[in-house]
Parts: sequence; structure tokens; C-alpha cells
Amino acid sequence: MSESLFASTQLMLPQEPSGSSSALRRPATEGGIQQKKPSLRMKAATLMQSSRKIGPAPTVWQSIRAIALSSYLNILLICIPISWALNFALPDQHTLIFVFSFFAIVPLAKLLAFATDELSMRVGQTLAGLMNATLGNAVELIVSIIALTKCELDIVQSSLVGSILSNLLLVLGMCFFAGGLRFSEQGFGIIAAQMNSSLLTISVIAVLLPGAFVMTSTSDTGTTDQSILKMSHGVAIILLFIYASYLFFQLFSHKGLYDDSCEEILESKRYSENPFKIKTYRHGKRAAAPQHTETQLVASPLSSPKSQPLFSTTGHGTAAQPASDPESGHVRPMLLEEEIEEPQMSVSMSFVLLVAVTVVVAVTAEFLVDSINGLTSTGGISKEFVGVILLPIVGNAAEHVTAVTVSVKDKLTLSLGVAVGSSIQIALFVIPFIVTLGWILGKPLTLLFDPLQSIVLFLSVLTVNYVVQDGKSNWLEGMILMCLYLILCVTFWYYPGTSPVLGC
Repeated sequence: MSESLFASTQLMLPQEPSGSSSALRRPATEGGIQQKKPSLRMKAATLMQSSRKIGPAPTVWQSIRAIALSSYLNILLICIPISWALNFALPDQHTLIFVFSFFAIVPLAKLLAFATDELSMRVGQTLAGLMNATLGNAVELIVSIIALTKCELDIVQSSLVGSILSNLLLVLGMCFFAGGLRFSEQGFGIIAAQMNSSLLTISVIAVLLPGAFVMTSTSDTGTTDQSILKMSHGVAIILLFIYASYLFFQLFSHKGLYDDSCEEILESKRYSENPFKIKTYRHGKRAAAPQHTETQLVASPLSSPKSQPLFSTTGHGTAAQPASDPESGHVRPMLLEEEIEEPQMSVSMSFVLLVAVTVVVAVTAEFLVDSINGLTSTGGISKEFVGVILLPIVGNAAEHVTAVTVSVKDKLTLSLGVAVGSSIQIALFVIPFIVTLGWILGKPLTLLFDPLQSIVLFLSVLTVNYVVQDGKSNWLEGMILMCLYLILCVTFWYYPGTSPVLGC
């Protein structure tokens, strides 16, 4: 009886082959379709995908024409042959060589940024910010390597500290100030900002510890100096590991935090009446603003909340943009048609420009470094001011323009990626890399920086931490950072500086 019941039950159940794939997949698909998790390779592929539509690549002649007309700073390219000629014809004229080499590197840095922008146009926003920060520091890296090979250790240390100060105070301050002229408040990723602040704090600690080691050490001077050198080598390797972890965090595991579309970014607010907007007058009368009488986008305060439209419609019945709220100042994203961005250079021409500019920068920077001692020997200007203030201005000119431009377009997260990201890259990659390179070349470069430079770096990072902790910015915060940088300029103008503990 039981055997017949079991046989009838088997007839009622649907039969499947023993090798059926559906039988194998059934446990995984119960309760819904299981989606495949993106692999590391898929995440890496998304970094190379641009969120914008890119037009066709221009021809070689169009690319060359775009390079020539990319900036008014290209006029200063005439300083390149002049600086080279002065270096060989009048090698004793250090001031002239320094001045012309200084102005020659400025348009080269701008061309470097132009090529970087053309390449970053074709990748995702996170990788674009990393490329701008990396290639924006190419000038500082080249100058530091050349100064290291010539054993100008004080120039190496002061120029790197000055680059961090320039990015944190001048570039970031200009971004906040320029964006604040159009927006009452601008929002950015607070989680990413706090993470960047933590990384900068770690780098400052690595710079301050050698100074504390010297102050508390009871050993003789020779033993202490060698201990600091060995400690600097070990700390440099750890900092490089932290930077590699930061790259993985930014590009793969948490790349959404560094995107302008991140949900935790606060909305920017426009002015109800912009006090910085220049009013135009025609024939003695103020130009009246155009009056729009189309479909109501925002209901009046007296209307019922139920009747307030979320979306307006055009006369053809198609969906229009989400309604914005000009009275509260909130700016909501507009559902505009995706525009096609036209590149000005092809990818091959961008790489050619990068290589050519890098070579010319290396040669010109060598002449610049050679003329510093002759320039400062007259006593008219100190070596500290040249390293902390002047050299970073040359290297940061390109990324300065890039960061300010995108901040005005309400892309403050990208501006922070360029300005603060560049500072992190110098603190966690360039400085330990130069220390490690000096270790390989036999140059006694340590993390023991000038005491005033270390204190100024600590106070600057502390100030930036307070400014970015709320995830919002305005023009006053930008002005505070810029004024602090001016205070540092005045301080280092009169500061004589100290010699490195170890010399070549």
C-alpha cells in the first residue's frame, strides 16, 4: 500500500533530469533572483568609463591649434628659450635666470593641466580627480628630485611643505571664495572630508615626531642624527603603505564618497538676492529681470500643500524638470538632456604633450634650482621664502585654475579632490618617496623638518579640519584660509631658516 502511494506521489511531482541546471540553481534563486556581485575587475573597468558622452577626436592640426590657444599664459613660453640662453651665456646672472625660469614653468604647468583635463574627460570622476592631483604634483616632484640630486636638502623639504600649505590654504580658500560668490552655501562630502583630514593629521604626526625625538633624546648628536635617519626611512615606508590603502579606498571600496552624485552631499543654496552680482544699468535705468509667466514651478505660500506640483509640464505634455525652490535657496538637480562634450585633443596628442612638457619642465627646473643659491646669497630674499612660497606657486598654478573653475560650477567635491587630494598625495606619497629615493641615492634626507615649518603645517591642517567638518562652505571661510596664507607669506619673508641636521 505504501509503495503504491509513493509511486502515485512521484507521478504528481514534475520530473527533471538529474543533470538539469535548474535543479542546481533552485536553492540560489529561491526568494528572488540573486544578483551577481561586482568583482574588482568590474569596479576597475567603471573607473575608465566617463559619465559624459564624448564627441569624436579632433585631427592633429586641430589638436595643435587647441594647444596654442589653450591659455593666455602661453605668451610666457617665450621665457623658456630666454632662460636657457641666459643659463649658458650668462651663468653668473642668477637673478635673471631664476626670474625667467620661474615664469617659464608657469605656462608649462598650465599645459600639463590642459593635457590632464583632456585625459580625465574620458574617465570617471573619481579617477579624474586623482589624475588632476597626481599630474598637478609633477612639477613639485621634478623640482624635488633635481634638488635632491644636487643635495639641496633644505630646498626639498621647504618646497614640499610649501606645496601642502599652498594647496590647503590658497587653492582651497580660492575654491570656497569663488564658489561663495555664486552660492550662499556649497555642500560637499563630509565623510570624505573627514577621512582626508585624518590622513593629513597622520602625515603631520609623522613630521612632528622627529622633532620631539630630538628634543627628548639624551644621546650624543651623532647617534641621534643617525637614529633620526633610520627612523625616517621606516616611517616613510609606512606612509607609502597608507597611501596605497588610501588609493584602494578611493578608487574601489568607497569610490562613491568622492563623487558629486553621492547622497550624503548637502545641497547647495543660492542667494535669494546675490550681493556680489553686478547690477547692469541701461540708459540710466536698471535692467529689469525677465518676467516668466509660464507654468508655475513652485506654488505660492498661500496655496495648499496638496496642490504644489513636484514636476512641471511643458505645453506638449512631456515631463519637465523637478521644481526648484528659489525662496529657500535649494538647488535641485535638473533633468536636462545629456550634452556631448567635444574634446580638444586626441588621446595620442595628450600623451605626447604630457611627455614633451615633462622633459622641458625637468630641464628648466634644473636651471631654476641652480640659480637659487646665487639669488639668496645677496640677502635680498631668504631661501625659506623661495622654497615655501615661490616654488609651490609655480607648481600649483595649474591645479589652482582647475579647482577654482569646477568650484564655480558647483562641483566642490571635485575641487576638494584636487586641492586636498593633492596635499594628501604630497604628504603620504611624494615626501616618503623622496626620503626613500634619498636613501637609495645615499642622500641623508630625513623627516626632521624646520621647526617653524612643522608648527605652521600643524596649525594649517588644524584650521582646515575645523573649516570642513560641517560639510558646507561659504565665501568667508575661503577668505579666512587665504588670509592665513598671506600671514604665512609675511612670516617666511623675514624668517632666516635653519640648516638641515644632516648634510651631504
